[in-house]
Amino acid sequence: MRPGSALTASLTAAAALALTATGTSATAGAATPGASARPAHCQEKALRISASPGDRHNVARIAVTNRGGRTCVVDRIPTVTFRGLDGSAQPVPPATSGSYVLSPGERGYAAVRTAERGTRQGHVVRSLSVAADPAHYGVTFGAATVGMDRGIRVWEPVTTLWHTSRGSADRALAAATR
Repeated sequence: MRPGSALTASLTAAAALALTATGTSATAGAATPGASARPAHCQEKALRISASPGDRHNVARIAVTNRGGRTCVVDRIPTVTFRGLDGSAQPVPPATSGSYVLSPGERGYAAVRTAERGTRQGHVVRSLSVAADPAHYGVTFGAATVGMDRGIRVWEPVTTLWHTSRGSADRALAAATR
């Protein structure tokens, strides 16, 4: 065996060993290593989605709760859409899909920012929809539910990733939108 082949073989063996290691536990918000240790995707009926006003006029807080009896995963980016408009709120910081692990009874929190006060650009809609996974239908909330009684003005909306607390979601949104 050539020296390069020996190194490749040893790296491949180490990678295979790492992928098959057991005993790793799932924690909130973390993807679980190893294909056999991964929890299944959450069934939509096992989740509860809620929304409420944020700490500012153009912020909504959202939460997902695993009401099922097993640990499962949702996408780490909540899917937030606005009635009658194409597209969804963009994640901040910019991110790609990934797993967010929820144990039974556990919640994930995110914050959504719409348009700044006084903005005349964009559209005003009467509701927004939230899904914990792009494959889910999601739940629709009226503007008043999220504290935007005169409608939700949408201009370059953003959402945080799921976080383990409401406060960390609020801080993430504030840091990303300065």
